[in-house]
Amino acid sequence: MDFRGKKYERGSNWSDPEVVELLQLWADESVQMELESCLRNQHVFNRIAEVLREKGIHRTGDQCREKIKKMKLEYRRIKDNSKAPRGGRTWKFYEVMDRVLTSRPALAYGSLSGSMMAQQVLQGSMVESYHHQFAPSALPFGHSQHPELMEIKCEEVNSDEHCLTPEPPPSMSYQQGSPEEHEMERAFLERAQNDSPISRVEIPIETSVSPSGFSEPNMANSSRIQNVVPRPGFSALHRLRKKRKGQRVKDPLDDLLLKTLTSQRAMEERFLQMEERRFQRDLDVEERRMQLEQRRFELEREHEFRMFNVFAQMLSILKQSHSGSSSSVAMPRGLDFSQALSEIAGVGGGGGDLQEMRARPLAERRVDMHGFCNPSDFQRSPYLSARGNIANIFRGSTEEGYKAYHADKYDEDKNPNGIINFGTSENKLCFDLMSKRLTQTDMNLMEPPLLQYPDWKGHMFLREEVARFLTYYCKAPAPLKAENVIVLNGCGSLFSALATVLCDPGEAVLIATPFYGGITQSVFLYGNVKLVYAYLDSKITGTSTRPFQLTVEKLEKALQDARAEGVTVRALILLNPQNPLGDIYSLSELRDYLEFAKRHELHVIVDEIYMLSVFDESATFHSVLGMDRLPDPQRTHVMWGISKDFAVSGIRFGTLYTENQDVANAVASLCYFHGVCGPVQHKVAQLLRDRDWINQVYLRANHARLKAAHTFVTDELKTLGVPFLNRNAGFFVWIDFRKYLKTGTFEEEMLLWRRFLDNKVLLSCGKAFECSEPGWFRIIFADKTHRLQLGE
Repeated sequence: MDFRGKKYERGSNWSDPEVVELLQLWADESVQMELESCLRNQHVFNRIAEVLREKGIHRTGDQCREKIKKMKLEYRRIKDNSKAPRGGRTWKFYEVMDRVLTSRPALAYGSLSGSMMAQQVLQGSMVESYHHQFAPSALPFGHSQHPELMEIKCEEVNSDEHCLTPEPPPSMSYQQGSPEEHEMERAFLERAQNDSPISRVEIPIETSVSPSGFSEPNMANSSRIQNVVPRPGFSALHRLRKKRKGQRVKDPLDDLLLKTLTSQRAMEERFLQMEERRFQRDLDVEERRMQLEQRRFELEREHEFRMFNVFAQMLSILKQSHSGSSSSVAMPRGLDFSQALSEIAGVGGGGGDLQEMRARPLAERRVDMHGFCNPSDFQRSPYLSARGNIANIFRGSTEEGYKAYHADKYDEDKNPNGIINFGTSENKLCFDLMSKRLTQTDMNLMEPPLLQYPDWKGHMFLREEVARFLTYYCKAPAPLKAENVIVLNGCGSLFSALATVLCDPGEAVLIATPFYGGITQSVFLYGNVKLVYAYLDSKITGTSTRPFQLTVEKLEKALQDARAEGVTVRALILLNPQNPLGDIYSLSELRDYLEFAKRHELHVIVDEIYMLSVFDESATFHSVLGMDRLPDPQRTHVMWGISKDFAVSGIRFGTLYTENQDVANAVASLCYFHGVCGPVQHKVAQLLRDRDWINQVYLRANHARLKAAHTFVTDELKTLGVPFLNRNAGFFVWIDFRKYLKTGTFEEEMLLWRRFLDNKVLLSCGKAFECSEPGWFRIIFADKTHRLQLGE
């Protein structure tokens, strides 16, 4: 892809081999001549970039020009200020830059005409010459033609990518290399043979070929005598040529061209001086920032050790208050603070082995306080209840990274050094389409019913539209009913409401890991409902045919282990497509999971929020609502929302479809706290009603953009040698960084996660998804390509 003109390209990093290739092309004499002779030189760097791409180095013209500019600034800083590079070592490219910049050819009409003529030749043969990597013998125009007449002229151009040079008058056209001139030269050479032996030295006429795609035979003919040592007998020939030049008609455009180039050179020098000062200032600021960052890290470590003792004392106080408090202010059952404290104290001492994790008691695995709170930040508030204090410290790496991102968000213009967010699952590829659709006239309606209290399940016109929408896209065998639809402000609220009405405090819900970590917070903070994990791993064993495959056997084992420890499991959560794996369950797999739940009288909560984000035609999504017969329809509840599939995560809208009216009424009573405002309900109804726009415009563009972004990220991961799961749904790729962990522990995984965050890249680590194997990370690819390029 081409990204010329984007400011983000200034931050691209170059390896030493790439810099060497760039310098070899830029240092060519004819390239320097063309750069000197043009008011604008972007086209030269564009051609250099094309040659680099032929060699496997994917850079743009702006990146090449910016890199040369920075190297020139570094060269001048060292030369003018007599400063050595940081670290006391010699800059490896100083000699090359010095040789090129100190011997840059002077501007002359011969060079101007050579570069102009080269541009004309280049337009017809530039592409062919690049495939020969500038070898003079391989160029189709290097020696195939020797022009008899060389005119100084400039073609009219329609873009600023060509050299803007005024056209000289026809009187400046002259013939070079004519028979009369060669005969006169031979006469003067014969006359000078007896004066000095140097005069008998042959003067070779060479034709040089530049990376910009032109040859200079005429310029070599006109300047070859001036470049050798002066010889007696040659002054007469020189005077004759000088006399011929004096006879030419001087055109006022010559002075104008000279003044223009002089002014340009002065402005360039001024600009380079300003860039040098800015570069030096940036270096000083970066050095100061690194010092402050190191100091901040040391202070944080000291503070963490001090607060650990305070946290231990507070846990003891909370436990005592729990044992002596009344039932009206009860602590969450099943939460062992002593065990949580021991886990926090022993973080990183292992835990990377799946068998060891499975061997731990279920109570330990079910409540991992370190994954949700930071002991260094814990301070008990006298204004909160015991439950309120737990909610106050219920934080993990996901929220920590999210807060850091919003405090230092990347912006191309305002904050180019900010954090690039690869951790939050948002679709940032279709803002243009959605903003245009949501601002059309049919969206702007403000009637009294929209400003009044609605039915807590949602306005009937919206529920009817949702039922028709799900019937169509879920391929339901029969029309879905509007009375079974409930509308809330997001699927997170749906998880909280369902956990509250389906489970009592202290009971549990079964879910396979890794899974979207926000579910833990949703079901725990409101209903004090725990999660029982069915651990999946990357090894393909038994009946598994792919990494992290969910099977009924694994669900059976997790359920039996929980019941053996006296834990009551009320429901099963299924994510389809799966987050963060991107797996899409087949119809047979869905039927097996639902049959398993029916045997054990478990409710099934199916989250299908990514159902329209399957971007590859080779993959087929099957909704639970599209099955001919549900094994237990009264215990099957399906969730969907617009935040993912329609790239509007800021509009909080989620819907639940359930045939169980008791569940629907119980959830509806909680909709008082999670309702959707009337104007938003109208906009969503209008959006879901526009089936033609969704099918013909939005879904086509969205799937194409998702597929292109996924291909870009996976190709980069292949180039970097990073393993990953290649799936075709969602906005994420599950990548494997285990080879970068020396000991294979979750503590080391967290250190790697913080290393990414310190370097302005936010990812989601496997611990945030309760992955059983340290070293797995989730990366979001549904973003603009230039941000993906910068982040990777």
